[in-house]
Amino acid sequence: MNSGYRGRFAPSPTGPLHFGSLIAAVASYLDAKSRGGEWLVRIEDLDPPRVVAGATDDIMRTLEACGMRCDGAVIHQSTRFDAYHAALHRLRRRGVIYPCACSRREISDSALAGIEGPVYPGTCRGGVAAGRTARALRIDTRGAGAGFEDAVQGRVRQNLETDIGDFVLYRTDHVFAYQLAVVVDDAGQGITDIVRGADLLHSTPRQIYLQQLLGYATPRYAHVPVAVNAAGEKLSKQTHAPAVDPGAPLPALIAALRFLGHAPPRELTCRSTTSRIAAPSSLWDWAIANWRIERVPRAAAVVAPLGHS
Repeated sequence: MNSGYRGRFAPSPTGPLHFGSLIAAVASYLDAKSRGGEWLVRIEDLDPPRVVAGATDDIMRTLEACGMRCDGAVIHQSTRFDAYHAALHRLRRRGVIYPCACSRREISDSALAGIEGPVYPGTCRGGVAAGRTARALRIDTRGAGAGFEDAVQGRVRQNLETDIGDFVLYRTDHVFAYQLAVVVDDAGQGITDIVRGADLLHSTPRQIYLQQLLGYATPRYAHVPVAVNAAGEKLSKQTHAPAVDPGAPLPALIAALRFLGHAPPRELTCRSTTSRIAAPSSLWDWAIANWRIERVPRAAAVVAPLGHS
């Protein structure tokens, strides 16, 4: 029986599934299945130049080989533009978004530093200067604050105006911002719980602010540590993170569970056992029965084990 819990894993198709992405997939899958819930997959392909041909199929094949099957159709953000436009219109009617003509260089030259780079100083809040053309739509954050209790990282609170600034929701080259798309999609899919990497921890207050403005429910959040290499760099395509081998996924799954504070018993991890198991069902049975979010390390980042970074 479904508990009403709906979780999701939302990879970007910029390359094959690597260990860093596997961490988020495993954590979100276990949190859903341990609570009798549904687990969905959404492909975040908003920015076409970053999409790698065939990456979505590679990711889905690897998840399947790992024994993680989604409970419903896979949603692609590239098919959801009408929903994002509708959300923008709702925010425009509320009078909380405005066009902005400022370039990145202009913002950098005139802004103070925030927690994720320059804080937009509100130059275009009163209107775009004569002779200039809008580059983006921004949301007004004056007086806005948001906070939440993260199941792994603890209490998070932001003053959006001073910590982040008026952030972009849409660019005039027809690209919707991640912050808007993820909020609309989570609401559209009825997501109740979001388990993802701590690299998105500081994005969450922005998303909660948008949820409030759009009248959406706010999910529960848990941000697990991101996997980094020995130099402290997040595992990614740019840092040459190796792909998870769909032909032999068990070593990566075992490493992911250990990374998340859930070391499986020896009988499920010894070489003679794992070489005989064609599918990781026994490992999942143990992991689902033993998953406890409070065992996940309370850290923003943890070094990935050798061979996975």
